[in-house]
Amino acid sequence: MMTREQGQDMSGNPAQPQLRHALGTRDVTLLMVTACCSPQWAALAAAAGPSSLAVWVVGGLTMFVPIAVCVVFLSSRHPDEGGLYVWSKLAFGPAAGFMTGWLYWIGATPFITGLLYFAAGSTLYLAGSPDSDMASSPAWFIGFSLVTLALVLWLNIRGLGVGKWLHNAGAVARWLETLLLVVLGIAIFTHFGPSVPLTGETMTPGFRLQDWIFWGTIAFAWTGAEAASFMGGEIRDAQRTIPRALALAAPMIAAVYLLSTASIVVSVDPASMNALFGVMEAIRISAERLGLAWLIPVGAVLVIVDRIGGVGLWIGAGARIPFVAGLDRFLPAGFGRVHPRYGSPVFSLCTLCGVIALLAVIGQAGTTVRGAYNVLVDMMVIGTMLPFLALFGSAIRLSGGPPVAGEARIPGGRATIVTMALVGLATTVAAIGFAFLPKPGETHPVLAMTKLVVGTAALIGIGALIYVVGSARARRSPPAAPA
Repeated sequence: MMTREQGQDMSGNPAQPQLRHALGTRDVTLLMVTACCSPQWAALAAAAGPSSLAVWVVGGLTMFVPIAVCVVFLSSRHPDEGGLYVWSKLAFGPAAGFMTGWLYWIGATPFITGLLYFAAGSTLYLAGSPDSDMASSPAWFIGFSLVTLALVLWLNIRGLGVGKWLHNAGAVARWLETLLLVVLGIAIFTHFGPSVPLTGETMTPGFRLQDWIFWGTIAFAWTGAEAASFMGGEIRDAQRTIPRALALAAPMIAAVYLLSTASIVVSVDPASMNALFGVMEAIRISAERLGLAWLIPVGAVLVIVDRIGGVGLWIGAGARIPFVAGLDRFLPAGFGRVHPRYGSPVFSLCTLCGVIALLAVIGQAGTTVRGAYNVLVDMMVIGTMLPFLALFGSAIRLSGGPPVAGEARIPGGRATIVTMALVGLATTVAAIGFAFLPKPGETHPVLAMTKLVVGTAALIGIGALIYVVGSARARRSPPAAPA
């Protein structure tokens, strides 16, 4: 069998050069910060008011901690390129591995498109305000998205040795963005007091329909710790580096979410928050209240770098899924080939960017097409959560085997792993269920739910069909032997 480190070159022969171990502990730590948290989620949470802080804590304990424990265990026992794809395959067979990878990949595409839109919207604040003709210009959002996507693709084709600097810069910008929000929040609180009353009632989460949907969104926001595992074959000593980096990144991730949310809550009336501009609106409103309007373009630069760094990360991680599926021959052989000079999965990268470019155009189309796009996004959010059922199930299934040399020690051993996996499973099932609930104000709730159910089933069916065709191809053309 061909090792994942070898891959194939552009002519189909064993790769020269091989996948390069380009990521060290610092890089993986910054990668996880970029993958696992975003002040944009904090802005969304802050719109729910002070009670969102309690929801963040509960979400972290019931989603992030279980993911972290399972990722530390699985990545130290099986530090392979492909991460979650490989773990699901080892635990439940090749069909489960492929479907896990398919759903994760297809769910990442609208998320990346959204990051491009956020970055494009944030550029409008470079002049101090989003109130311009470009704010409603599809041409601007499409043009910015396509140019940025081309740049990110070029950097990723050059390999992680180059591409990593994009998401490293994104992580640093994220810290500075959080620091700016905190400074503005403290200044607003000191000069004007909180924007909303901070009482036991306002800080206690509610249990209405929209609250349950919000809980599911927060669970989704805590995901991302698994992203580095997809690049396991390109991380130096991945068996030790991923657990170490996750331990370093975890407090930073929690700090970004809690500090950003608290700062926005005390600074901005939740009713004035804008879903598209989020963090930038919080920075603008706070800076203008303090007479520091010059901070608005500074914040815009940080947000733009943050979002583009996220685009670079998720394109890099997402492209490794069809790459390993190509090595297994479930996808055409081209997906498993690497660039002859840079050692990057070039065909997988180009395919992913092509799909994102298509979504970027569709997302700015007319209302009918855009309505279909919004339904597709809802389906893909659900699709993104489904692979975590496989993550937690794999941790339970694989924790029964004997430990391997160098495996990370989890306090409490298998009992801790299984307990955390069960908590994560329960949270994931609940989050998926909440995602199917019709949003408040939905005029046709039954129709909306039906579209999600049928659409999600269609995504699973498409993936299953690709697998059936691919597995038949794999039987006819098994992976090449190493040179």
